[in-house]
Amino acid sequence: MSSTHFGFESVEAADKARRVRGVFDSVAPRYDVMNDLMSLGLHRIWKAFTVMTANVREGYQVLDIAGGTGDLALAFAKKVGNSGRVVHTDINEAMLRAGRDRLLDAGVSLPTMVCDAEKLPFADNRFDVVSVAFGLRNMTDKDAALKEMNRVLKPGGKLLVLEFSKVAQPLEKAYDWYSFKVLPRLGSLVAGDDASYRYLAESIRMHPGQEELKAMMKRDGFGHVDYHNLSGGVVALHVAIKC
Repeated sequence: MSSTHFGFESVEAADKARRVRGVFDSVAPRYDVMNDLMSLGLHRIWKAFTVMTANVREGYQVLDIAGGTGDLALAFAKKVGNSGRVVHTDINEAMLRAGRDRLLDAGVSLPTMVCDAEKLPFADNRFDVVSVAFGLRNMTDKDAALKEMNRVLKPGGKLLVLEFSKVAQPLEKAYDWYSFKVLPRLGSLVAGDDASYRYLAESIRMHPGQEELKAMMKRDGFGHVDYHNLSGGVVALHVAIKC
């Protein structure tokens, strides 16, 4: 049986999804609060930049993968109008439920479904835009997921992957200190869960860096791929176009 990474730990590939699900079941109730605390509110700017780069228009069909608490889905819903559609998905039911409730509180009702990014239940060439924010690094088979995202995009469609990445070298020591000393402590104090936030810090270190992910996306079928470093490379937005 093949193995993969769960943070710094090596686990059976079949077991990773279950363990990731446990992490997000735990963090879901305080996810938005922790995002604001962890990033000092910067995650809102990163997501706003993603929405701007997506350039979603009236009538677009948009798929938000690992949509969690619905930040991107809500922003896209305001762009597509009555003639478009945003589908809000996540593999984790607790996160999806929190996102659905948040969307309904905002007066927005979207198709919402639990689905695995590695086996998307959608037809070929269906969507104008596919987005995934802070979800790719938690997927067991990233290549399979990227190929599925390519499959469901229309020719000329755009994939946006917003994800933690390789930070600029002068920031490495401070970033490591924050990630492994401060972040788990915050998780313990605010969410009552230091282990899940320690995993999140480890998962960032195991995720492909900017150039490696760009090469992976090209290998998985995208014709043009570029990326934008945000906040010194703490986060990168990869933008890929389907041929």
